Amino acid sequence: MLKDAAAIVGIGETAFAKALAPSETSLALEAILQALEDAGIDASEVDGFASYSMETTDEVEVARNLGAGEITFFSQVGYGGGAGPACVGQLALAIAAGQCRVGVVWRSRKRGSGKRIWSDPSIQFSTPAAWTRPWGLIRPVDEIALLARRYMHEYGATRDHFANVALAFRKMANRNPRATFFEKPLTREQYAEARWISEPLCLYDNCLESDGALACVLVSAERAKDCRQAPVYVHAFGQGIGRQSHTMTNYWSEDPLMGPAWACAKQLYRNSDIGPSEIDVAQIYDAFTPLVPLSLEGYGFCDRGEGAAFTEEGGLEVGGRLPTNTSGGGLSEAYVHGFNLINEGVRQLRGESCNPVENARTCLVTGGEGVPTSALILRK
Repeated sequence: MLKDAAAIVGIGETAFAKALAPSETSLALEAILQALEDAGIDASEVDGFASYSMETTDEVEVARNLGAGEITFFSQVGYGGGAGPACVGQLALAIAAGQCRVGVVWRSRKRGSGKRIWSDPSIQFSTPAAWTRPWGLIRPVDEIALLARRYMHEYGATRDHFANVALAFRKMANRNPRATFFEKPLTREQYAEARWISEPLCLYDNCLESDGALACVLVSAERAKDCRQAPVYVHAFGQGIGRQSHTMTNYWSEDPLMGPAWACAKQLYRNSDIGPSEIDVAQIYDAFTPLVPLSLEGYGFCDRGEGAAFTEEGGLEVGGRLPTNTSGGGLSEAYVHGFNLINEGVRQLRGESCNPVENARTCLVTGGEGVPTSALILRK
């Protein structure tokens, strides 16, 4: 069993920006080397890798340029934003099983300065997309907008609730020097006046598009005792795809508002000693604001239809019901397919966050709701 058998002992990341000059490979290596330095481990000891299937920098290239040893485990996880926690979880399982000893997870991405893929007619999309793209659901924001409208209709969620998410995470970013929106406040009035991207979602309901890279280093719980940083243990890990799921467009399932997070949460808590009521801080994937209340419901922090109300009265802020995305998340720090949520979870439990949650000992980190997804429970 995985429970606490592996730990994150190093994290690293590049700067985040709309456009960075180095290649994705160079950015990946910079983040990985930072993470190894943070852990106090030499690159020659690395023998395990995990990354996203959308990652353009492959294991052979990374291992050769890093000066790694013989690689005995490597894996990739699909579905973009759903992959981050699974990359960590699968590597932790490999370490627990003895497949490798020192593992590195990374994500390097240049979407801020890259091709606008959603408007590129040469891109071939998946089979499910063939049934939706011709009818105007071109981009992920269009697909989530339709889901958001259903949520508003079924449970009375409003744009004010989505604004609660955007404003809470912007406040976090305002105190984070690494964040794109450091010291750049957002008011409710600005939110209300913002242009539509895909109604009912406006500009501030959408994540950033960023260049940057992040990485973390995992070792066994035993080895972690000798590392430079205090270990953050991978307590539990889950992945999930709901019945009759499609990617992003789960409109044909029995209940479109019960996305893959529900299946993932069952597996996550099944192998955990820590339940929703014992989570001190959360890092919830936030490519779009409506994904947060839906995830709050899926991961058991409130009942069906109550996720929107959960955001009221500062529910997501430090001191609220569940401090969430304390670095600013994808909406206000950077969007690198959610990997910054993993690193921020580690910082919280180390006591290094710019928005510290007092006495935080447990953290939930989730991948994207709406796609095949994954989640972690981290603990001190």
